[in-house]
Amino acid sequence: MKKILALLTVITFTSCASIYVNYDYEKQTDFTKYKTYNYYSDIESGLSELDTKRLLDALDEALALKGLILSDTPDFFVDITSSEFQNAQRNSVGVGVGGSGRNVGGGISIGLPIGQPKLSRQIVFDFHDENGIGLFWQAISESGYNPNTSPEQKEARMKAIVEKVLKGYPPKN
Repeated sequence: MKKILALLTVITFTSCASIYVNYDYEKQTDFTKYKTYNYYSDIESGLSELDTKRLLDALDEALALKGLILSDTPDFFVDITSSEFQNAQRNSVGVGVGGSGRNVGGGISIGLPIGQPKLSRQIVFDFHDENGIGLFWQAISESGYNPNTSPEQKEARMKAIVEKVLKGYPPKN
């Protein structure tokens, strides 16, 4: 029963929180020439060591499904950076006081924030052709982030982010 519950938790976690992705790419790029990739050796993802490993494992798996091969002599390099930030609170309750009578009026109102600020994470995926045009494809993902989730939930989240990011690679011209 615990295994079933854990699986349901992972599914719920990955499907509830939205992942937004923006893409950009060099229009003149021939994406069919890219067959092999590798990561920069000095990659500083901004993630914890374990989350970096989860992300790279998910990326390797997804790129393999697209026919790309991890190589020591790659056609392009992948760079990943990330940052965390708190979203501004958008929900508030307004409280107002007012009165009028005999040509006298007045009012006071204030907005009180509801709930706690949400933590978000932005992850930037850059694909660089070191023998050609340099940066040729970029995806910037943004999604909610909870640092207190289980390792299974973190792994599932990284897979969901990579899946959404790679929907835009190669671009459909």
